[in-house]
Amino acid sequence: MQLLNSILFIIFLMLAIIHFYWALGGNWGISSVLPTDKHGTKKLHPKKTDSAIVGCVLLIFSLFYAFNMGISGYKFPSVLFNYFGWIIPGIFLVRAIGDFNYVGFFKKVKYTAFGKKDTYFFSPLCLLIAAIGFIIYFN
Repeated sequence: MQLLNSILFIIFLMLAIIHFYWALGGNWGISSVLPTDKHGTKKLHPKKTDSAIVGCVLLIFSLFYAFNMGISGYKFPSVLFNYFGWIIPGIFLVRAIGDFNYVGFFKKVKYTAFGKKDTYFFSPLCLLIAAIGFIIYFN
């Protein structure tokens, strides 16, 4: 379980760093991570504070898995583990399934720059996070 916790810790930490980078004004990658319709119109218009909030949430998820593997000697109370242990992977399972329009495996708009990246990278990553999270939770 240490390895699986470590994988999720690293994934969430990297995602948090990217979101903090965007919150501080960075532009690398931002153009292809937001859903667009088939005409290229962005469906989301996040502010820097939105990126900072998402970064903080991802950092909390990262710390959850770091503490779960005992990195600090602190172990989450079982009540918190029981909730977060299934809520975190549940969020990413729902994201992988998607909204049936612009994101997820069952989206209708598939051939935009975002749609292609979502199909081949973002949704599989979300499914991987969900699978690893549920494996950790049920063991």
